[in-house]
Amino acid sequence: MADVLHLLTGTDAAFVADVVERQVSTADRVTVALLPGGAAPGLPAGVTVRRLGHDLTYPQLLDLIFAADQVITW
Repeated sequence: MADVLHLLTGTDAAFVADVVERQVSTADRVTVALLPGGAAPGLPAGVTVRRLGHDLTYPQLLDLIFAADQVITW
């Protein structure tokens, strides 16, 4: 199973939600990291959402990046 990390800095939330939903439906493990300026779109169940500065530190973000099979920046 692929581990996918989305880094959201602020973008078209509807498009992001569509992409994430497709990945979740194909049994990928999906994490969304909200960076400053990023807003959480409506995400399907099973997606892990982390917010930098709230429940995610920069060292933890780096760990997520290096652990992921794919990183997508929005």
